[in-house]
Amino acid sequence: MDVRLAVHHVALRAGDLEATVAFYVTLLGLAEVKAERPRSVWLGLADGGMLMIEARSASEPRVPAGSMDLLAFRVSAEQRRAIGDAVRARDCFDGETSHTVYLRDPDGRRVGVSDHPLLGKP
Repeated sequence: MDVRLAVHHVALRAGDLEATVAFYVTLLGLAEVKAERPRSVWLGLADGGMLMIEARSASEPRVPAGSMDLLAFRVSAEQRRAIGDAVRARDCFDGETSHTVYLRDPDGRRVGVSDHPLLGKP
């Protein structure tokens, strides 16, 4: 069976819903598609998928400090450079390689923007 999956949505839990939504909208340019505040906000991705930001309850664990788990978004080299410049001006820059800029969202989650070629893609 040849199954080709695509991302439908990714759900992230956030300690501060509004700060996390603002981070992804302001720094990464995602657009708010659906809002069910104060519970959740859906942000649109270029391929039709969604990034869902959900309010974390007080009883849920936080993102572990220094976690190396990664959510990486595909961008052009020009977008990577622009986002890199923007995040250096804020307190969320977390490193860089020749193809990827790393940052930390308001919950400390590691996020990347990368122009590294994907397997089988130019």
